[in-house]
Amino acid sequence: MKLIGSLASPFVRKVRVVLAEKKLECDLILENVWAADTAIQESNPLGKVPCLVMEDGGSMFDSRVIVEYLDTLTPVGKLIPANGRGRAEIKCWEALADGVADAAILIRLERTQRPPELQSEAWVTRQMQKVNAGLKSMSSGLGEAPFCSGNHLTLADISVVCTLGWLSFRFPEIDWRGDYPNLLKLFEKMSERASFKDSLPE
Repeated sequence: MKLIGSLASPFVRKVRVVLAEKKLECDLILENVWAADTAIQESNPLGKVPCLVMEDGGSMFDSRVIVEYLDTLTPVGKLIPANGRGRAEIKCWEALADGVADAAILIRLERTQRPPELQSEAWVTRQMQKVNAGLKSMSSGLGEAPFCSGNHLTLADISVVCTLGWLSFRFPEIDWRGDYPNLLKLFEKMSERASFKDSLPE
């Protein structure tokens, strides 16, 4: 398998962490989707990363789809329950973390890809409200528990920590560390794992 992605994307990092935790071999192919000569659409018509290219040449895209597929390939380190409420809970955590990242990415694109005179502060404010509400919800959901769901590492923890890491990388002015010490505790614990150390955004 080959994973097409960038070192900065929180969604690519989520897939990389899952690959590492599942002990699956996969080549990382770096791609800048904003470059004029990008070839990403040959594998993903939506022009986004991550994109997983299988041995037969078929491709799979969207991080949520990819990680769910990867979790079925081996019973090692099961990250998503097979069914029921437990499964829905993990997927809701993933949706929440991804939603925070999506909103923050929209802010970054507004500020970096549009001319200053065309930027909308109302749009930025709206997206930042989503980021702040999402962080508050993550903190509330975690409480004093050691993991987001259950008593071991799941996709919920991976999703949350990848989003928090990206916020620290791109939005250091957002003081989630000071505002939510329980998220910081989870983040620091997860950051000790090799899968997170080997996939730091850059």
